[in-house]
Amino acid sequence: MLTINWTQDRPSMKVNRKNDLVWLSYPELDRQDWLVNGFSTRLGGVSEGMFSSMNLSFTRGDDPEAVMENYNRIGEGLGFRPEWVAASDQIHAVNLRVVGEKDRGKGVTGERDYSGIDGLLTNVPGVVLATFFADCVPLYFVDPVHKAIALSHSGWRGTVQRMGRETIRRMQKEYGTDPEDLFTAIGPSICQDCYEVSEDVIEAFRQEFPDELHERLFYPTIPGKYQLNLWEANRQILLDAGVREERIHLPGLCTCCNPELLFSHRASKGKRGNLAAFLFIKDSVIV
Repeated sequence: MLTINWTQDRPSMKVNRKNDLVWLSYPELDRQDWLVNGFSTRLGGVSEGMFSSMNLSFTRGDDPEAVMENYNRIGEGLGFRPEWVAASDQIHAVNLRVVGEKDRGKGVTGERDYSGIDGLLTNVPGVVLATFFADCVPLYFVDPVHKAIALSHSGWRGTVQRMGRETIRRMQKEYGTDPEDLFTAIGPSICQDCYEVSEDVIEAFRQEFPDELHERLFYPTIPGKYQLNLWEANRQILLDAGVREERIHLPGLCTCCNPELLFSHRASKGKRGNLAAFLFIKDSVIV
């Protein structure tokens, strides 16, 4: 029996199953019938050992053939082929890339011709955006008016640099997105109670966020150590960027609290694979 430790009484994400494969999605985004959203779990793949079993990273030492089979399986569940994926190349920055049909397969079935990209945007059907996680924060952006989407990776460095705001600004520039039209979601990632950081990290947050928010973003424990709330920080960033509060969906699901379900860098002390967030606009070929 699958046990999930939600951080709230009512789960904010839907659990999807197909045979042994388990993935998560946001019901609010599921209701957008022109797109598909998903977040992988550890379950349903073929990788072994510390990568078991649905590892979606080619860069952590796993058998490449196993990783490719994992893509085949998660793709079958969500409705895409591995050669349709455009994958990020994350460096904990706020660099974004607009991708199109020519970028299909890059980072999965083919080589990337880009690097240092933590966020991807598209308005092209059938281009599957993929970003990777094992405690950091996934950010989903859906513009139903212009039929445009974005997917970003935001660790503490990306959060301090306001990756959510930068993604929205790029969507405004490329597609004419109005932030008030956006549906957004903060994906499964490490919760405040599990995320201990040092004084230098907190000092960066003190400088970036106004004093009145500090009590909600972090609290001290032992001298020089704090518990940091990346979910609330990213929620505030989205609000400040103009997203309507009711259109910001929180995960209610901590990677570190669910090490059997989700990869967590902290829980595994770095011995782990990668989860992936997926977002794509349906194509007539797909549907």
